[in-house]
Amino acid sequence: MNRDEKIVKLKLDVIFKRVFGNDKNKNIIAAFVSALLEIPRESIRSIMISNVEVTPEYLEQKFSRLDLKLDVDGRIVNVEIQVNREPDFRERTLFYWSKIYSNELKSGEEYGDLKQTVCINIINFDLFDCEDYHSHFKVLENERHEVLTDKFSIHFFELRKIGKSKKNKPMEDWLNLINAETEGELMDIQQTTTIPEVNETIVMLREMSADEKIRQEAYYREKRLHDEATALGTARREGITEGIDKMIAGMRAAGFTEEQIEAAKKAIQ
Repeated sequence: MNRDEKIVKLKLDVIFKRVFGNDKNKNIIAAFVSALLEIPRESIRSIMISNVEVTPEYLEQKFSRLDLKLDVDGRIVNVEIQVNREPDFRERTLFYWSKIYSNELKSGEEYGDLKQTVCINIINFDLFDCEDYHSHFKVLENERHEVLTDKFSIHFFELRKIGKSKKNKPMEDWLNLINAETEGELMDIQQTTTIPEVNETIVMLREMSADEKIRQEAYYREKRLHDEATALGTARREGITEGIDKMIAGMRAAGFTEEQIEAAKKAIQ
């Protein structure tokens, strides 16, 4: 096999959905979530999947969410992969967690019946100012650090930080697999992993990479996401330029010197 040969990327949402949004892959899904949450594999008793259909209309969407819901010892677990940076991503994640949490309460049930709700966010951009690729958030009292409730749990896995903070945990095999872009990277993972389901997923990725229709679908989706990221970056730069122009005009009207205006521009840029 050619180590430099490109494969379809598991972190591309349409490919991620084909693997982790397929009822036939429940063993793989269970092993994956078990590793990421560091919980016993046998504690995952059932898996319920929704919103996994890949349609032409879906390929045009700005982002996707894999509504993968699992019953894990009474917990609700949701998994999302996000390729491009999205504004206010933290707030959106909190909002989405609250919707899942509240929607689980059926009419006539008590608040105590609400289940622990866990959101797993796998993101292809840096969100936090740290080297750790895994961040786990709970609700704590500010001084005593007492947990308010164990029903709130949000995880972030930052793919770009894999390798900077090695913990030698099973979750790294999965995250490295999600990050893989070449056959050589698959071969390296295959040589070191002890997780059978990781090897099963590698076989699936090779089969999909050999499928011309899936490769075209992946190419089209990746191009769409790249175009979106470029458009957002351009809009942001244009917005900054417009804001600076307005600031300069205001400073000149207020009587600031050119030296002061130049210093203010450098501070912003």
